[in-house]
Order: sequence, then structure tokens, then C-alpha cells
Amino acid sequence: MPYSEQQIISKQHWSDNIFSFRTTKPDNFHFENGQFVTLGLRSENKLIPRAYSIVSSNDDPSLEFLSIILPDGPLTSKLVLINEGDSIFINTKSTGSLTLEHVKSGRHLFMIATGTGIAPFISLLRGKEVFNRFEKIILVHSVRKEDGLVFREELESKQDANFIYVPTVTRDPFRNNQRGSDLLLSGQLTSEIGLPSIDPKFDRLLICGNPEMNRELSDSLLENGWCMTNFKGTGNFSLEQAFVLQNS
Repeated sequence: MPYSEQQIISKQHWSDNIFSFRTTKPDNFHFENGQFVTLGLRSENKLIPRAYSIVSSNDDPSLEFLSIILPDGPLTSKLVLINEGDSIFINTKSTGSLTLEHVKSGRHLFMIATGTGIAPFISLLRGKEVFNRFEKIILVHSVRKEDGLVFREELESKQDANFIYVPTVTRDPFRNNQRGSDLLLSGQLTSEIGLPSIDPKFDRLLICGNPEMNRELSDSLLENGWCMTNFKGTGNFSLEQAFVLQNS
């Protein structure tokens, strides 16, 4: 794979086990907002690669990534120790199924994320093209602890008639303690934000999170007449199945 050696520009800790970091951008590197790349560090002359969604938009001169920390993780245990100026290796080929090309245009776009699965949706929102394709964008981000609501200030500042941000926290006292997928499927989400019930004829969904949520939500949608994007064409919902978000 074509890896390019780049440098760490900055790092930000969001909580005890979540951090983000910025890197320089390989020359002539192009990607669609919502895609991911593999990146890695060298240890004992061996590259340890893992897949990471890109948080930054494709017009940003740098690249931003979001990661959890796993103390025993072959990569994250080392990645958390990086500092400004350190080297990191980035694959110059991007891919992924959470781009605007993977869902039809429609009325409302619902982005359902858990944990670090919010990363590709931040990229889409920063790119702004998504607002030309849908009347309203609804981002639901579910985390266990409130300090996991990364990019919260940025997202709250974006809220307007076209964008609705719905954070949920399942294990801390919070105004909404339900999982985002449960809110969506029960109809409570659309009721609370004053929108019509989700309809596969008009609405679109992008899903990114832990494998259990991905599976449960996609199975329910398929049972209720929704069509998932696959290699044969574009559907009315899509999820990222290419990698497990809990990077090791």
C-alpha cells in the first residue's frame, strides 16, 4: 500500500480515553468527505496500521483523526504518546461508504453515531455540501459518558433551521439517556424535534458506530422497507462495515 510519511501537527485530549490529532497532508491526496484511510506508526521496523475515519473536510490543508485509547492496543497505546513533529504514516488511498455518493438525495438526512463513529459525520458537516442535498441534517451522537461528546461545542454552534444536533449519554445523568438508534426506531426522535416519521421514500440514513448498533439498526431498517447501499447501486441508507471503529 502507498504510505506517505507525515508529521503530527497537534493533539487534543477530550477525555481519559479519547483524543484527536492533526497531521500534515500528503501531496496530491484527495478524499471524499466521510471516507477513511489506514494510518500507522513504525515499531521495531514494522508498520502497525489501522483504519481511521478522517474528521477534517477535504478542503482542509491538514488531516484530523479521532481515536480512543486502548492500553493494550498495538497502535493506540503508542499513538497516544505522539507529540508535535513526530512521524506518522498515512495511506494515500481513501475509501468508505459514508459519503454523499452512497445515498440518494432526499428530504432529511439522519446521521446515527456512537462513540468515535462520529468522525466521518464531522467531515461531512464541515464540508457543507451535504446541506445542498437535504432539507435538514440530523446528527444523533450516543456515548456512555458525557465527556465522550467530542466536538460538542462546534456542533452546538452549528445548530440552525437546517441542522439539528441530538447528543445522548447512556451511563451519566443527562437530559437524554437513550441510545440514538432506539430513539430513531421508536419514533421519539422525530416527535421530539418536530419532524415527520422517518420514511424510506423520502429520508436517508448514515450509520457509524459499534458493530452491535450497526447490525441491530440495519436489520430493523431492512425489515421495514429500507434499502442498504451495496456494490450494485445507491440505497436510502448506508453504514461503515469496512472496519471496527474501536481501533486497537
